Amino acid sequence: MDRTTCDNAQVAGVLLAAGGGRRLGGRPKALLTYRGRPLVEHAARALREGGCAPVHIVLGAAAEAVRSRARLPGCVLVDNPDWEQGMGSSLRAGLDSLTGTGARAALVALVDQPGIGAEAVARVRAAYRSPTSLAAAVYGAERGHPVLFGAERWPDVAASAVGDRGARAYLRAHQSAITLIDCSDIARMDDIDNPEDLTRLE
Repeated sequence: MDRTTCDNAQVAGVLLAAGGGRRLGGRPKALLTYRGRPLVEHAARALREGGCAPVHIVLGAAAEAVRSRARLPGCVLVDNPDWEQGMGSSLRAGLDSLTGTGARAALVALVDQPGIGAEAVARVRAAYRSPTSLAAAVYGAERGHPVLFGAERWPDVAASAVGDRGARAYLRAHQSAITLIDCSDIARMDDIDNPEDLTRLE
């Protein structure tokens, strides 16, 4: 596949936004306020502006509230009825929702990382080379999101995604195949997990 074909390849965005925010007192992360709007809007915009299409957003906790409050134009909203089982179930739901879309790769992002914007998305997206591509952002010595999975990898990624581990087991088993993309100069990988982390939204 030549470089032009790679650049034009359909890389879908998959945003995992189903969490109930248990450690945040039950405040769903998708609806946390960031710059005056729900956090899910910021994350979805980063995927769109970073070149991903289509963008599928996996919802779980407070799904109806997210649908009614958040402006998510052009996005496909995917319900995960098993969201309480952990991130793995949302990753499976997101990848499964791409069946039949023609996407050659999925770029997976998390809703609770406001420090990751369109620049980081575009940089990792550009690592696509083939349906077996595997790439991840790296911040210093730590691997993080977004992560790109070529379409041929989806069945094995989904099979390994259980509990709250998401794709960690798969990435660990295929570490030598991952193209690491340094994003430390343009993004921060901090999660919003605890009440103290809410200061990152100010």
